[in-house]
Amino acid sequence: MSSLTVSLVQTALVWEQPQANLELFSQLLLQLPGHTQLVVLPEMFTTGFSMQTHLAETEDGAALQWMHQQAQRLQVPVCGSLMFTENGRYYNRFVWMNPNGTKHTYNKRHLFSIGNEHLHYTPGTARMLIEYNGWNLFPIICYDLRFPIWLRRTPSFNYDAMLVVANWPDKRIQHWQTLLQARAIENQTYVLACNRIGTDASNTQHSGYSGSIDMQGNWMNKEVNTQSIITTTLQKEPLQQWRTTFPALDDADAFRVE
Repeated sequence: MSSLTVSLVQTALVWEQPQANLELFSQLLLQLPGHTQLVVLPEMFTTGFSMQTHLAETEDGAALQWMHQQAQRLQVPVCGSLMFTENGRYYNRFVWMNPNGTKHTYNKRHLFSIGNEHLHYTPGTARMLIEYNGWNLFPIICYDLRFPIWLRRTPSFNYDAMLVVANWPDKRIQHWQTLLQARAIENQTYVLACNRIGTDASNTQHSGYSGSIDMQGNWMNKEVNTQSIITTTLQKEPLQQWRTTFPALDDADAFRVE
C-alpha cells in the first residue's frame, strides 16, 4: 500500500490506575477518524511510568483483552507499551494487537537507570520489525531514542517508519524534539512520536509534543499540552524518492548491533 494513516493518542494518564486509563482511552478512541489504519498509545498507557510492578499485565489480563476488543471494534491494530510480567520477570513491553487477536511484542532495550527502571524491569534483547499493509514499522520505547546504533536502518534491518511511544518529561522536551528529528534525518525515515501530557505522582510535567516527522526531519504535525488525536497519512513515494536521490546510508559505517 502506498499510504498509511496513523492516529497518535496524546493524553494525561491516571497515575497507577489501569482500569481508569482503559476507560479513558475507550472514550478517546470513539473520536478516531474513520480512515485511521493504526492507533498508537503512549508508553505505559495503563499506569504512567511506574515502578509498581504488582500492576503488571499478564497474557490473560484486562489490558490485553481491552486492546483486542478495541482492535476488533475498529478493525485496525492498536499498539502501545505497558508493564508486563512473564516467567517471574517484568518488562516495559510494546504490544501491537491485531483485530484477530494475534500480536507482536517488543521489550524496551534501554532502561532508564536514572529513574531506577533497571532495578524493576528486564531489558529486551532484540529489535523488531512489523510488516503492515506493505509498510515496515520499527517500534521503540522512550529512552531507546537516545541510542542511534540500536536504531540504525540498514539493508538487513530496513524500515519505513519508526514508532516512538514515550513518557518523556517536559524538562527535557528540547532533547525529545531534537532526537526525533535526528533519527528521522539519519535513517531517512518517517518518525511517529506518541508522548503523554499532564503531571505524574512525582510532580513531573509532560507536555506531549506528539506528532509526525518526515524523512528530512520536518514536523508534519505536532500537538503540545493538549489532549489530542493526531492523525497523519504517510506516503511511500516521497520516502523512496528521497532515499534514491540522496542515498546517504550507502556511505554508512558497518557495525553490528549486539
